[in-house]
Amino acid sequence: MKPLAGHGVIALGTMAERPLARFLESLGAEVTAHACEAGLSPALAGASFLIEDLGLDALAARGWSRPHLEAVNPRIIHASVTPFGSGGPRAGWQGSELVASAMGGTLRLTGEPDRAPVREALDACGFHAEMVAAAGAMAAHHARGRHGSGQHVDVSIQEVAFNRNVNGILVWQFDRRKLHRVGSALNYGQAIVRCIWRLADGWCFHSLMSGRFGAPANQALADWIDEAGLPNPLAGIDWLRYNRSTLPAATRAAWEAALAAFFMTRSRADIAGEGRRRGINACVVAEPADVLADRHLEARGFWQEERGSRHPARFARLRTGASKVAPAARDATRPGPLAGIRVLDFSWALVGSITTKTLGDLGADVIKVESRSRPCLSRIDVQVSASQAGSFDDKPWFAHLNTSKRSLALDLKRPEARAAILPLLDQADVVVENFSPGTMAKLGLDYEQIAARNPGVVMVSGSVYGQDGPLAAEWGVDGTGGALSGRTWMTGWPDRDPVIPGAVPYGDVIVPFVMAACVAAALEQRRQTGRGAYIDVAMYEVCVQQMLPAILAAQAGQRLQRMGNADPQFRFQEVLPAAGADRWIAISARTEDQWRRLCELAGGTDISAWTQGHEDARLMNILQEAGIAAAVVQDIEDLLERDPGLAARGALVRLPHAQLGEFGHVRTPLSLSLDRPAPYRAPGLGEHTLEILRDVAGLSVEQVAALGSAGVLA
Repeated sequence: MKPLAGHGVIALGTMAERPLARFLESLGAEVTAHACEAGLSPALAGASFLIEDLGLDALAARGWSRPHLEAVNPRIIHASVTPFGSGGPRAGWQGSELVASAMGGTLRLTGEPDRAPVREALDACGFHAEMVAAAGAMAAHHARGRHGSGQHVDVSIQEVAFNRNVNGILVWQFDRRKLHRVGSALNYGQAIVRCIWRLADGWCFHSLMSGRFGAPANQALADWIDEAGLPNPLAGIDWLRYNRSTLPAATRAAWEAALAAFFMTRSRADIAGEGRRRGINACVVAEPADVLADRHLEARGFWQEERGSRHPARFARLRTGASKVAPAARDATRPGPLAGIRVLDFSWALVGSITTKTLGDLGADVIKVESRSRPCLSRIDVQVSASQAGSFDDKPWFAHLNTSKRSLALDLKRPEARAAILPLLDQADVVVENFSPGTMAKLGLDYEQIAARNPGVVMVSGSVYGQDGPLAAEWGVDGTGGALSGRTWMTGWPDRDPVIPGAVPYGDVIVPFVMAACVAAALEQRRQTGRGAYIDVAMYEVCVQQMLPAILAAQAGQRLQRMGNADPQFRFQEVLPAAGADRWIAISARTEDQWRRLCELAGGTDISAWTQGHEDARLMNILQEAGIAAAVVQDIEDLLERDPGLAARGALVRLPHAQLGEFGHVRTPLSLSLDRPAPYRAPGLGEHTLEILRDVAGLSVEQVAALGSAGVLA
């Protein structure tokens, strides 16, 4: 399925070789690199998309203002991906991956507390921003099919990086606490859980997860430690009652000491073999070269030969529906490019929830199906003092992840639930789920069964490994994709263990934009062909796409290592101390001339000693005025209280909450010039049950009462 077949893309700047171009090509578009010159007009007139990393001001300076672009082609979808966005107080600043990470807050939370913050592998923030741009461009593409007009999609890499800081945003707003970098651990706000462990011959990723979600894997690990005859404080724990947020710190320290001793006795082969057989939720921290030999990717047909090397064949697997239909047009009740689209949401945790948040924020009517018997992890994880362990409706984490949705409380395991869910499936344009592969089939809700009733449906499944292949049924979380793809291996210092961005997820927040982009593209193809689609998105595969430069280097015989903050593309790049406790400045001097100017500013002294004598924000302004990419390594207070660029972009939207009061929520981090979204607050569990059953499913008062009596509405 190639929903963009026949569509041309003009790529300006360096965009032709960037992930956004690869994504559009994977959907069938033809990408052509072009310069900003007089000869651009004919190509632009015949194109469907324009993508660039220059920004509106730089384009206008080259003779291509927005009015000029629209005059040449009023239907063009124009996507800009720049360090600070088009317009705003810092639109003209110099940027780099390191600078965007520093200004977005992700850099401060990555690394070990006794060293400078360290950047994530390769183009982490840039890749994320381009997947956000893909979602925006495809949503605008769908809107163009409705009203005929193109528009500008504007993405700031800084804002996208900021968007990952949900935990930090919450604990600052509610408790005035700041999260800190914790090396090889995950920082959940009230708990720090170690997740990178040294093996006898390498490292593995493993974390203890809360409640029913983590219980089987936690028990399997405790059993393995017992069988190894090692000291085991995890023995006899009721894992269904375990809550990572409330475990005493001393208990966690004893547990983690025992886990460290155990993992040191295991090898990479043990984890990949016996550990996987036991289901302990652990995976090897792979090198980029390991990815090329992975049998799961091979079995899923992930690779294709291109210019003598293996390249990823896709970002997602798309399959066209078997039957043609004439989808009924639905009146748009909300603003946004996806207005008039109805989404049935079977999501939980992050991947599915952010996917449907994105669709809802962009105008779709999202009906979230959830249950008190199996509440979303984000409804139970206590992160701030305003939340309690026994409540499902006082978690700001859930509120952030579930804006622009209505909630239907329904126990899908009860057969009587089908009387409610089938009428909703019949009316759905989109179905989203991110359960373990096979779960929807057990519920009678897999694509084949839904499409038999509703052939025009677009269904998307998100998972760690994809819906088939040798590992499809294996356990996995955000860190799994990073560990297996080589991303974790490449993050950190060469003389230390790998680290992860411990308070900001990665795969969990990128996969949703790939899912949303594919959904929007499939919806527009459905308008044109009458066919629905099934979309299978695997976090592992998306993370491998981000690691493509390292994968190609491995095929050229290079064994890449962690490099700290250095980058061979730059003459000088480092994070250096500034005046004050734990204050840092990131500097990227790409050329010899920029390096010379930096040395002149430092007066010939040691650069680190020079920066340490300056206040970070003042030094950032001095360097930017000299044409050198530099940024304060911002903490959450800097981001929320002092950043004019984020404030100008409306990166945080204040929305009401019944129990927590009004507070700032992260928006879907893109701006559209025509179909401007208007997100609304997240729902309480089951808040809209009666409204949805009556007005959407069309059930009578008697039918609803019967469902209540049967215990279905829970």
